[in-house]
Amino acid sequence: MPYLQLDVNGTYPAEQKKQLATRMAKTYAEMMSVDIRRISIVVRECGDGSVWRTVDSGEVEPVSVLMCDIRRGRTPELRMEVAKALCKDCIDVLGLREDRLNVEFTQHTGDEMYHPTLGGYSPEWSAGEAEPD
Repeated sequence: MPYLQLDVNGTYPAEQKKQLATRMAKTYAEMMSVDIRRISIVVRECGDGSVWRTVDSGEVEPVSVLMCDIRRGRTPELRMEVAKALCKDCIDVLGLREDRLNVEFTQHTGDEMYHPTLGGYSPEWSAGEAEPD
């Protein structure tokens, strides 16, 4: 954990998705004080016309959603800043529209994510964790 899942309409070249994953991992690791090796990122291409939300006009519009499964412990203010920064990454790399991009956080305890290469369950999050184990 964390597991960042971006659902998008359409398709993107693999190199562009790799660039986004690299940026998002760096953004998240730096801002959330986590070992970058714990971060998994998926860009889920749902195809044209697959992800929708009703907007102010009452019409449905194509949108993107970023789901962030994270360990609990960060303040709402920090999560807001991280959401904004991750949105910027998505906008800069994929050209997504800010007003058509939602970010949702689901918080977990450390024992809800298993990392065999990092010694088993994730520890509970603590400030300054970013150094490799």
